[in-house]
Amino acid sequence: MKVAFTLNGRAAEWNGPPVTRLASALRDDLDLTGTKVGCDAGDCGACTVLLDGRQTCACLVAMGQVEGRRIETVESLGDGNGGLTSLQKSFLAHGAAQCGICTSGMLMAAEELLRRNARPCRTEVEDALGGVLCRCTGYSKIVDAVMAAATPGPIAPPPAGAAVGARLQRVDGVPKVTGRDLFGADAVPADALWIRVVRSPHARARFELGDLAPLRRRLAAVLTAADVPFNGFGIYPDIKDQPVLAHGQVRYRGEAVVALVGERATVLSIRDEEVPIAWTPEAPVFGLDAATAADAPLVQADKPGNLLLNGGVRRGKAAEAFPDCAAVAEGVFETAFVEHAYIEPEAGWAKRVGDRIEVHVTTQTPYMNRDEVANVMRLRPEAVRIVPTACGGGFGGKLDLSVHPLVALAAWKLDRPVACVYTRPESMAASTKRHPARVTAKFGCDAEGKLLACDVTATFDTGAYASWGPTVANRVPVHAMGPYAIPNVRTWGEAFFTNCPPAGAFRGFGVPQAAIAHEAMMDALADKLSIDRLEFRHRNALRAGDTTATGQTLAHSAGLAQCLDALRPHWKKAHDEVAAFNAKSGSRRRGVGIGCMWYGIGNTSMSNPSRMKVGLSPAGTLTLYSGAVDIGQGSNTIMTQIAADAVGLPAAQFALVSGDTDLTADAGKTSASRQTFVSGMAAERAGRDLRQQILRLANAGADAELSLEGARLTVRDGGEVRAIDLASAGALMGEGTFDPPTTPLDADGQGVPYATYAFAAQMATVEVDIELGTVKVLRVVAAHDVGKAINPTLVEGQIQGGVAQGLGLALMEEYLPGRTENLHDYLIPTIGDVPDIECILIEDREPLGPSGAKGVGEPGLVPTAPAILGAVHHATGVRATRVPLLPHRLREAILNSSRFAQNPSPPRSGGEGGAHCEAMGG
Repeated sequence: MKVAFTLNGRAAEWNGPPVTRLASALRDDLDLTGTKVGCDAGDCGACTVLLDGRQTCACLVAMGQVEGRRIETVESLGDGNGGLTSLQKSFLAHGAAQCGICTSGMLMAAEELLRRNARPCRTEVEDALGGVLCRCTGYSKIVDAVMAAATPGPIAPPPAGAAVGARLQRVDGVPKVTGRDLFGADAVPADALWIRVVRSPHARARFELGDLAPLRRRLAAVLTAADVPFNGFGIYPDIKDQPVLAHGQVRYRGEAVVALVGERATVLSIRDEEVPIAWTPEAPVFGLDAATAADAPLVQADKPGNLLLNGGVRRGKAAEAFPDCAAVAEGVFETAFVEHAYIEPEAGWAKRVGDRIEVHVTTQTPYMNRDEVANVMRLRPEAVRIVPTACGGGFGGKLDLSVHPLVALAAWKLDRPVACVYTRPESMAASTKRHPARVTAKFGCDAEGKLLACDVTATFDTGAYASWGPTVANRVPVHAMGPYAIPNVRTWGEAFFTNCPPAGAFRGFGVPQAAIAHEAMMDALADKLSIDRLEFRHRNALRAGDTTATGQTLAHSAGLAQCLDALRPHWKKAHDEVAAFNAKSGSRRRGVGIGCMWYGIGNTSMSNPSRMKVGLSPAGTLTLYSGAVDIGQGSNTIMTQIAADAVGLPAAQFALVSGDTDLTADAGKTSASRQTFVSGMAAERAGRDLRQQILRLANAGADAELSLEGARLTVRDGGEVRAIDLASAGALMGEGTFDPPTTPLDADGQGVPYATYAFAAQMATVEVDIELGTVKVLRVVAAHDVGKAINPTLVEGQIQGGVAQGLGLALMEEYLPGRTENLHDYLIPTIGDVPDIECILIEDREPLGPSGAKGVGEPGLVPTAPAILGAVHHATGVRATRVPLLPHRLREAILNSSRFAQNPSPPRSGGEGGAHCEAMGG
């Protein structure tokens, strides 16, 4: 069918099947990849365009419906002279684009609003953008940007030496707001073959493959386990337990079995039923109770008792200390699988280049991907090149391999480019999840509220394969007592295999689950002793000079007490407002809660190095070579700011080469909140090294000022001015490395697991509908000790995004295999769910970090759920012991709470709290 329409102000024609999605036609046929696809179901809004001036999900519009109509995509935005619109400028100024995958959709939805209302209020913006999901930002800065679009304030680039601490707009921001950023599915070669993976419909089964010859005649290849040189991958060098393609047995629903390779239309037309697989289902092992039962079937035959790993921390004599405590609190808390729900599904492509393979893929860890692909293919690591595309959100979920080995194997075998793009249901079925946990906690304190002892056991469901399970089980015992000084500690972490999706890294490595438990215990002890909940935490906060449960002395930068002090006026005001609201009878009750956290920056008791380079070419091009992949958190900008001040030249003069394993050194994984601290320090050292080389060439002193104009580098040293002709001097390259000082933990968990820690305290105000069991978070105030805010706008964005994900963890998100494998059954916070978030940045500088900086990527999420759950308890008397606290669970708990029936008015936080009623059910 031939269709004529207007596209971005010009006449256009398209010819093809009338049922073709508008999103597909724009991307595949009209080369307008600024329209992103996150779900193909109208759930995420990433593909939002304007159709006759109204926002529409392009994935829900058939090409047969666009005849004679007017379509506008993000590529249409501009000032008419090649510049940006005021809306795009406002997005950059406010840091409203993080990873960028939702940005096109947000811009087009906002464009529709602004055409009819140039100065909308917050509610109007939220209504207009409510159909577009964002997993990164927490929406706050997007709303701010749209409200300010009529008068976007210019951001002047900082001068030389003043980049650190400046609200510099993202160095990679313009491609994000123009739709030119290329994600994993955006730059697939036109002649590429495609892969569709056939996955297991069973959680546990044996299988046999039938005659594949008929399929192979239709396709370029049908890959099975027999085609994989080494059929195992995994995070740890000694654990390669997950097959690329299953061999005769599957261990979770969604496991890859067969890869169909061929022309795109052909592979997508083949139904799973056409692939000859004879299944023999077996009874699956679901949940921790089943996995640890005496007669439990083994998920992996060589893992007795289904145990992956265990270990703990012991200091003092916890068991002997409890009898001497004036107050003791105990509880058991359970969390569910949580889906990363990044808006960009896994995607990438590969091509063979002689005796090397190149993989272009959305990823958080190019060098680890390189080594894993090489191991699977039995190639030298140097024979594999990983080229990271723009990454549309990761949060830990894009640390594990996904499409990488499949496209690499197929491209190597066929000597053709080969691509693979997961569908949304496929992404959710196949990818890793946050570990479900059962945390058993017991804390005790003296009559003055000083903590004396804690005993915590955290048991994790690691799913079918190890993934990051060992990291979670090792990190949690270090953190399970919370950010508090406790002399007698026993903590234990353990992880068990089940026939569930592999549980991997997800923003916090198990620490958010543990925080729900230890913060509930802080509330309980404070209430028992009639001590204000904030004050109780302040009395016990770790401070510089204190010794942790692992025997590590915190020499400096432990700013939890300062965070709590910053919250005090907000805490008092919120309590007064809540008391006034609750004095009025009705079905709605408000409450205030608080949560604290600490988080070790980087890998646990492991070498954690980063290497960075800063080069100055003979032509005068100043380039940062950074292997630190930016997945939206802003490391491209942060590294540039740090390197610029270290060299002594303006950040605006820097070019950036990022991530490519052929062009950059290994900066380690973008995980564990490590890039600012670790790679930032390496960038600072690289910049200093280049500066020293320049000063030696000019025979200038340390305080000399530099300026760069083309190939002429000017050095001003006091009253002397020296010029360096770079064309004659040749290329200069500064290098820097940093590996945080840590030590292994002994059998009792004693040692130095991290070189530094982030600290934070958050408070939340909620409103609970007692009759419905619904919870509305009204406000969050988040005080975070970040060491030094290299870029305050980006730091705030990380905190706000973390708060939104923490809200989802507390109240909404529960992944159920086979039931919530899309974004309308699996709910993540929308723009209407996220409250007003105020960020307070505490700068207790860390001497080991660049300009004193630490990290903030994961800390933003960790204290949010505890604060919300504490606020619900304050409002209702119900203490949630299972999250998410879905409405039916809370309503059931309220009905079962005799305390609430007898006294519907909540106590002031810190007063006698009555019974802690568990919120269980369904």
